[in-house]
Amino acid sequence: MQFARYLLRRTLWLLVTFVAAMVLVFLLIRLVPGNPVDAIVAQMTRGGGGSGEQVRAIYDNYMREFGLDLPLWQQFLVFCQNVLQGDFGTSFAQYPAPVTAMIGQALPWSIAIQLPAIVVGWLVGNVVGAVAAFRGGWFDKGAFLTSIFATSVPYYCLAIILLFVVAVRMQILPAGGGYSFGLSPELTLTFFGDAITYFWLPFWSLVIVFIGGQAVGMRSMAIYELGSDYVNYARGLGIGDNRITRYIFRNAMLPQLSGLALSIGGMIGGALITELVFNYPGLGTLLFTAISSNDYPVIQAIVLLITIAVLLANFLVDVVNGLIDPRIRAAETGDR
Repeated sequence: MQFARYLLRRTLWLLVTFVAAMVLVFLLIRLVPGNPVDAIVAQMTRGGGGSGEQVRAIYDNYMREFGLDLPLWQQFLVFCQNVLQGDFGTSFAQYPAPVTAMIGQALPWSIAIQLPAIVVGWLVGNVVGAVAAFRGGWFDKGAFLTSIFATSVPYYCLAIILLFVVAVRMQILPAGGGYSFGLSPELTLTFFGDAITYFWLPFWSLVIVFIGGQAVGMRSMAIYELGSDYVNYARGLGIGDNRITRYIFRNAMLPQLSGLALSIGGMIGGALITELVFNYPGLGTLLFTAISSNDYPVIQAIVLLITIAVLLANFLVDVVNGLIDPRIRAAETGDR
């Protein structure tokens, strides 16, 4: 019953946050100066083609087609209705291409570099931080300084450095793109072998920074736990180091789980810029193109997907923490 109340509270917070995110996404995009229909009409009539009445008719037609002639509150209701049905509309800049299809082409590329980077970065970073805290000495100093340096470098800066050193100077890996010119995405060993060469630079740009942040956090928590009273008491009772280490690792992992969701949000944002640096065909490149042309539906869809991913990550971490630590459930539900 205690966990059910805790889960209900977290679910309600998730829904409230999602509704607030939808409102902000819808309004903030429309505060950007410029009308997307103006850009479309200007491109169509470039060179002075068409009379004033024809241009006006084209403008009015696109305004009706995109629903921009409606009051803002009606546009928001239509937007919410479409989102709940899984329909993000059609692209303004690439009309009549459906936004769902455009995202369906770009999303697998983003997942392909971000998901492995999160898993590998979290596991390796926590192991390095724990080992550094337990061993101490030169290993701890070297691992700590290296981790601090890695986590202090912005994702896009590391991406530019790797691009210049590895791709331009050393010419070991391709400089940009997702696959070689002349190929098309397909589930074959030939395409996979080619695409993996374009995968490594964006992947290392993300995972190195992520490992550094996780290692620093785990090292700090492990050192704190090593000085706790229960560790000294356990050693006084003659309990072996291996068993004490398991207790320390479990307690030190709780803050790391809580921080994981925040780290994922930061890394997703960094990954979008990293994709742009390497011209990787993921959501980052698609988002940049949409922003440059005020493509409202594409921007809304990508930002909402990122928001949903971060909210779900936080929700899952909260649920795992509630299952592991009963103190969290008690604090949330007011039980003592």
